[in-house]
Amino acid sequence: MTGTTKTPRERYRQQVREEVKEKAWQQIAGSGASALSLNAIAKQMGMSGPALYRYFANRDELITELIRDAYRSLADAFIAAGGPGEGAGRAGLPELARVLRRWALEDPHRYFLIYGTPVPGYHAPQDITAISQELMAVLLEACAAAVPPAAPGPIPTPGTEPDPFDDHLADHREWAASHPDAPPSALRLALTFWSRLHGMLSLELAGHFTGMGLDPALLFEAEVHRIVTR
Repeated sequence: MTGTTKTPRERYRQQVREEVKEKAWQQIAGSGASALSLNAIAKQMGMSGPALYRYFANRDELITELIRDAYRSLADAFIAAGGPGEGAGRAGLPELARVLRRWALEDPHRYFLIYGTPVPGYHAPQDITAISQELMAVLLEACAAAVPPAAPGPIPTPGTEPDPFDDHLADHREWAASHPDAPPSALRLALTFWSRLHGMLSLELAGHFTGMGLDPALLFEAEVHRIVTR
């Protein structure tokens, strides 16, 4: 369509920005995100620092673009596997777990940029949170489908005390805005899935299972099974 056709100048600008991001990932792989330097990238590309700043105003803008790309990639993979929309949740939690692990293993530096140690001095803009909420929407859809329907009212179990975290979840549901009526059991399942699997992936990608003589893939599958069948 004519209205969406880019001019040669726009295409060139996009090409330069993509090359800058490619060089940035190379730097991150070698020295970590905290050492990212636009001046070093400009030198690699045969440009001056001021020339490169026409494409990215500063380091934080470049990091934001890398984080946005990473979240977008994972969100798209989740959406392709499990919704949202018609047929949402069809993949179920085990497949979403496998999607997450495949995505993480494909590029550990990308994984650690968004789920590893925060970059000192960097603060992500609000639109990054919006993309991450797309991930949570797919996860909550699968969790809501995986738990029994909520009972019409509280049914106390003899000999048990109320769980204070359920009350806490009832008052802190902002992160689950895509599913405002999801029962506490679905919210807890989503949090368990997200925290335990990211913990395992962080250990695996950092090499902490090396030398233990076990298969991280089998360990991951066993943990997924425990989460889903608990």
